[in-house]
Amino acid sequence: MKKFSRIAILLLLLGTQLTFGQVKDPVVDNIVKEATDNSQLEKLAHELLDVIGPRLVGTPQMQQAHDWAVGKYKDWGIAARNEKWGEWRGWERGVSHIDMVAPRVKSLEGMQLAWNPGTGSKPVVADVMILPDVADSVAFGQWLPSCKGKFVLISMPQPTGRPDYNWQEFGTKESFEKMKKERDAQTDAWAQRLKKTGYNGRTLPAALEKAGAAGVVMSYWSKGFGANKIFGAYTRKIPTVDISLEDYGLLYRLAESGHTPRISARAESKESGVVPTFNTIGEIKGSTKPDEYVVLSAHFDSWDGGTGATDNGTGTLVMMEAMRILKKVYPNPKRTILVGHWGSEEQGLNGSRAFVEDHPEIVQNIQALFNQDNGTGRVVNLSGQGFLNAYDYLGRWLTKVPEEIRTPIETRFPGAPGGGGSDFASFVAAGAPAFSLSSLNWSYGTYTWHTNRDTYDKIVFDDVRSNAILAAILAYQASEDPVKTSREKSILPLNTKGEPTAWPEQRKATRRGGLD
Repeated sequence: MKKFSRIAILLLLLGTQLTFGQVKDPVVDNIVKEATDNSQLEKLAHELLDVIGPRLVGTPQMQQAHDWAVGKYKDWGIAARNEKWGEWRGWERGVSHIDMVAPRVKSLEGMQLAWNPGTGSKPVVADVMILPDVADSVAFGQWLPSCKGKFVLISMPQPTGRPDYNWQEFGTKESFEKMKKERDAQTDAWAQRLKKTGYNGRTLPAALEKAGAAGVVMSYWSKGFGANKIFGAYTRKIPTVDISLEDYGLLYRLAESGHTPRISARAESKESGVVPTFNTIGEIKGSTKPDEYVVLSAHFDSWDGGTGATDNGTGTLVMMEAMRILKKVYPNPKRTILVGHWGSEEQGLNGSRAFVEDHPEIVQNIQALFNQDNGTGRVVNLSGQGFLNAYDYLGRWLTKVPEEIRTPIETRFPGAPGGGGSDFASFVAAGAPAFSLSSLNWSYGTYTWHTNRDTYDKIVFDDVRSNAILAAILAYQASEDPVKTSREKSILPLNTKGEPTAWPEQRKATRRGGLD
């Protein structure tokens, strides 16, 4: 009888444990349901990426995006504001049109680089020449006058427009190895050609401009079909244009063979003086610990070769959707939940660094910050960023995340503190527990990171939806946790000199960009 009673008690306890393990959190369930049944991601993506477009700091589109986000948050009942942190060179992209007009007519795929002045009422038309291979900087100085009135090609012509994975799939091993060997030799030779001028990639365009060149032509291939990196210009008066690998190679081969290509470049960009720069901040006020903060983070600006869809449109969408969902299903958080849409991340984390400088009272009371930046893929990596006890609280919060979202995430504790790369690093440097929700690749580095192909069609909405659910649940758990998170730092490993690795230093924001 006693034995039977003990068995009954054990079964009862086991049943109680199973029942407890099966208890679901209604807030988590509602987050998943709202994200699945009433997703606003596609609508938000269309409005931000198709209607507003790229968000280069200092442009009207950047300001339009800030105002749009504030309006959206207010529509959802979330307090939001644009907070000024600096000033930038105001510039607006216009039509870029580049045509080869001799030895035959062909429209070229290319565009003007950012912050480059326009060409005025008429296009610039001139012959094309190749950056010469000279003996040394003295010889280059003697050559410089000959570039007057010419477009100068300053990039190495690529031997192939096929990415390596395409060669590996279809080429013979011998052919692939031969191509790589020849490309490496060509790359080294071009680096030496540039070095012998006495200039580098940043200073050469200015030297050509000073010598009277009509314009600078480059091609920054991103190692994928049709993909080029698009950044800013280093010339102040003459056009600098980036042309696709295919068309750049055409110009180079024609110039090399003596057929002297001639191009017409039209660029209708506009200067707009000094303009203010902002961060957009949204806030759901805490009910019991309003002076402690959970922060959702994503940079708002982009380069403008494409529309900034995956860098960082998708991170922006994740955090906006997470905030919308939280306001609907968890409207009275214990701690204040902030969202930061940072400006000018692309020029050095400037918006988030400014926020850290301007709001020490918030930074010192951050419970946790979650940042998402690197592309459209579902989150697969989470590091403790060097915080000794991050495994404790992050581990507990992750147990609430649905298994299909949680299981693929590889965690590393305590990890190492990030010194840069994205906006979480601005907060880590200040000692705040800030974490990067790092995404599955989806060929991000080649095809969408800072490229002319970073557009709406590259978004994988199922993955973005998964990330919005993850961000919302982590924010909810961080808000509800009865314990304030530890900021104790781990002992970092020795560096290559055998010295203790230092924690990243807090850096100041650049608050006047492109104005000096």
